[in-house]
Amino acid sequence: MASHEVDYKILGHDIQLVEIELDPQETVIAEAGAMMYMDEGIGFETKMGDGSDPQQGILGKIFQAGARALTGESIFITHFTNRGFGKKHVAFSAPYPGTIIPIELAKHQNSIIVQKDAFLCAALGTKISITLNKRLGAAFFGGEGFILQRLQGDGRVFIHAGGTVVERELKGESIMVDTGCVVGFEEQIDFNIQQAGGLKSMVFGGEGLFLATLRGTGKVWLQSMPISKLIAAIVPHGVNAGKETQGLLKNFLER
Repeated sequence: MASHEVDYKILGHDIQLVEIELDPQETVIAEAGAMMYMDEGIGFETKMGDGSDPQQGILGKIFQAGARALTGESIFITHFTNRGFGKKHVAFSAPYPGTIIPIELAKHQNSIIVQKDAFLCAALGTKISITLNKRLGAAFFGGEGFILQRLQGDGRVFIHAGGTVVERELKGESIMVDTGCVVGFEEQIDFNIQQAGGLKSMVFGGEGLFLATLRGTGKVWLQSMPISKLIAAIVPHGVNAGKETQGLLKNFLER
């Protein structure tokens, strides 16, 4: 089905939100729990499926939900529809500090591949499915790069990236990236996982054991702070935990 044409504006800096403007009977789909606020007159319904195929039966919806479960996301998608008169607004917030990226699928051959946790919301008509990276390197060592999401359609989708976003236009070249820093790429881009240098570099280099290689002609989106790095930086056993403990102990002894 053709995607609904939704207008939008992105608000905020460190932790952004996207406000979608819906005409009467227009619908936007989103990850369960992503909604921040909405106008009166917008109805919402949690469904097992993205609604891109109105003829999809219950077995198809169950299969799609099971596939989403493999990505670690909710098996349900929430549909928000303007049931009132005039334009209405609904907003969705990013799950952690970073950047919301609006993408017109029609400008990217109607399909992009994104990391399994990147999808935030999209116009109704967008098909969300999983794709498994068939390259052996990605299968055995990819981690975050093995199970990916495919977003298909002719409308607008919104994906979320951690930290700062870098857009690169490859022209028959290749780049090597930390596996967690790949947000998405056009479907014609070849994506694989390779060993990061020799044994010494792998053990002592600090860049991880494997790197993602993106090769071909097309656009890729990269993020400076994937959620895995963010968690590692703020957990109690992080590098600053000792400094905080020492500071509290010092204050206590000085009283």
